[in-house]
Amino acid sequence: MSDFFIGVSLYAKDGREDELRASLIAVVAPSRQDEGCLRYELFADQADPRRFIFLEHWASAEAQHRHHTQTEHIRHFEKDGGASAVEKYEYVYTLNRIA
Repeated sequence: MSDFFIGVSLYAKDGREDELRASLIAVVAPSRQDEGCLRYELFADQADPRRFIFLEHWASAEAQHRHHTQTEHIRHFEKDGGASAVEKYEYVYTLNRIA
């Protein structure tokens, strides 16, 4: 296995920033408990309250894939939670640490 890093930027629909913020915060604690999670942090853009950024560090790409496709907290976010408040995913980067 090799470490897997990912950066994700989500942009809230106009007027739904607080709703998306709350929904994203709700997935942080359970995500940190997911098998293979080494780091799971949520940030808000200081210049734009509609933009939220996740920085994630996983033990492997497989662990991140399981988190994203098989966990109840992510399923809830996508089906009943805050996904409807997302206007767009601005980027999803998979990263390699070089230093």
